[in-house]
Order: sequence, then C-alpha cells, then structure tokens
Amino acid sequence: MKPAPEINRRREEFPTLVSGIHLLSHSLGPVPRATRDSMLAYYEAWEHHISEDAWAASWWEMSTGVGDRIAQILGGGPGSVQVQPNASIALSSVASCFDFSEGNRNKIVTSALDFPSMEYIWEGQARLGASVEVVHSEDGITMRLEDILDAIDDATCLVAMSHVSFRSSYRVDVKAIVERAHKYGAHVLLDVYQSAGAIELQASDWEVDFMIGGTIKWLCGGPACGYLYARPDLQNDLAPRLTGWVAHAAPFDFASGPMQYTDSVRRFAQGTPSIPALYSVLPGLQIIEEVGVKTIQAESQRRTAWMIDFALEQGWKINSPPNVEDRGASVMIYVEDGPAMVKRLAERKVFVDCRPKVGLRMSPHFFNTDEEVREAMEILAELM
Repeated sequence: MKPAPEINRRREEFPTLVSGIHLLSHSLGPVPRATRDSMLAYYEAWEHHISEDAWAASWWEMSTGVGDRIAQILGGGPGSVQVQPNASIALSSVASCFDFSEGNRNKIVTSALDFPSMEYIWEGQARLGASVEVVHSEDGITMRLEDILDAIDDATCLVAMSHVSFRSSYRVDVKAIVERAHKYGAHVLLDVYQSAGAIELQASDWEVDFMIGGTIKWLCGGPACGYLYARPDLQNDLAPRLTGWVAHAAPFDFASGPMQYTDSVRRFAQGTPSIPALYSVLPGLQIIEEVGVKTIQAESQRRTAWMIDFALEQGWKINSPPNVEDRGASVMIYVEDGPAMVKRLAERKVFVDCRPKVGLRMSPHFFNTDEEVREAMEILAELM
C-alpha cells in the first residue's frame, strides 16, 4: 500500500471504533461522539419552548441550514438542497413533477444496478403512464456507457440512475449522460447515496438536474434524513404533486387551495420537518466538512486499490470495477456464503456486510487506519 498521508483521522470522535474494524460506511457510518450533545440540545430546546419559541429561534430555519451544508458537499450552491424524510420520498417528489399521461415524452431511463427502491417507485409511475426502460448489465457489475446513451432519445423525460451502485460500486460517467440527456431535452437525476461524502461531486459544474441521497452512510449522519438537490434555474418550473403546507409561499397564512408554491427549493418540501433528524446530522456534516471530501476520496482510492490488488493475489473474484475512475468507495469480494462469512468476520471484530450474488461489501473511510485495512484483509484470507 502506498504510504499514508499525514491527516487527522478524528478517531477519538467515533466511540464505535473501539469495538473493532468498521468497514461499513456504505451501510451505516459510525456515530460521532458529539451527536449525543446535539440530540441533548434538541431536547433542551423543546423543554424550554414555552419560555423561548424553538420554532422561531432555530427550528424553522434548520432545514435550510442543513440543506446548504449538504449542497456544499454535493458541489452545489446555497438554496439548492431541500431536506427530505428519506431518499425514496426525494425521488417520489421529483417523479411527481412529471405528467406521464400526456404527450410523447414519457420515458424514464433507469439502470439494472440501481437500489430496489428506485425500481419500485418507477413501477408505480408506469401505472400512471410512464414508459420505463432499464439499461441492463451483462456482468452484474458494470454497464456499457454506449447502452446508457443509446437509451436516451426524444421520448425521454428523465434519466434516473445511481451515481455509484450499491451492488458493485460501479460509477457512471455523469458528464456524458448529462450532455446526451440535455441534447434531447431530458432531465438527469443521480442517486448519490453511495458517493456523497466519499467522492468529490460537482452538481453545478455537471449541470445535473437532480440529486438524491441520505445521511446514513458516508456522511456519518445516521438514519436521519434524506435530501434532494434541484438545479436552481429549474426549480420554479416544477410543481411537485407530492407536497405539503411547508412548500407553500406563505405557510403560516394557512390558506386554502389552490397551492401557491414558494419560489425557492422549499417548494420540494412536504409537511413538518423532522427536527430531531436535523440535530442528529450536524456533527457528521461538520466532520466531513473539516476533513474535506477531496482528502477522503484520495484515501479511499489509495486503500481500495490496495484491497483489490491483495484480493487478486489471493485469487479471489472481485465484483467491483478495477479502474479507479469507474469505482466508488467500496470493494465487493465474492464468497460462497456471504452471511456466514459476515458472521465469522464479526467474531474477529471485522464488520462488513454482503449482498446476494455479489459477496462481501467492504468500505474503508478516512477514519480507518492502514493497519486496520491490512488486518481485515489478512483475517479474511485466513477465513477464506
């Protein structure tokens, strides 16, 4: 492995790390120690609400503040991200902006490597008139860029696929997809759940129309909230059918319909925001901001490249792209019985997970040491 750079891995800020080798950031990031104090601050604000109106003092503006911090990680500007209950609601909010029953532009282009929630949601839209085309993967690991581009045509209204696949860590060529989609008047939505916080994203520079994701993984925010990035110059052209009173231009007027959307990204909100969720993500966001995604990506690429080399030397099958430019921050290693191997590794204090037909999913984050990554792979070699 190439020598580790001198960076502050902030290990003292993650109490979970004393329990073993955490390689699960693709699934659940470790809780930051400061999250306990942040959640206590939520409780105290609620407790003292009578003497100081928590909504007026901080709660009403929290979604905007958290959204702007997430936007910075996504490579977007202020006012481009609306916090959501989860990524499924974020995707459904975007889907609700389109009318698939009128005209010839009703095609959705998706990917066979996407998370199942996306497929389920598009199946629902098919019942409303959407024509869904799934770009298939011949090997279950990658897709040919030409196949993605060929699927985009005059009938396409939206290209919606994972930036990095949960199944194989395959990463799509965003610029080529956006260029092709915009040429045909279609929009592009990226699910960045498996890349935000681990890979440098460039929402503004890529001119991508939408991004969705959540805080549970690489952002160390836990199962707290999702988010939706909407390109600023596109926002006011859209009227989500999935909506609520918070999206209204004057929510505290409590006006009867018809709906009058606000002229900000808040038009993609629904009902009352989950305030405890917002408190819980603050420490993780601060840590990622301070370490820097550029530093995190460099560490990820250095360590995953070594893991793949190690695995190939053992003769193991790798179910992730070998090329760093085509890969996210995880490495998938095939084993015959994934659940059994996950259990055996956990007994040795190495924490990973698995997926059917893929094998083990292993994901070092910036807080891991080289010694931990090496030890985990050596233990796996013993058990294999």
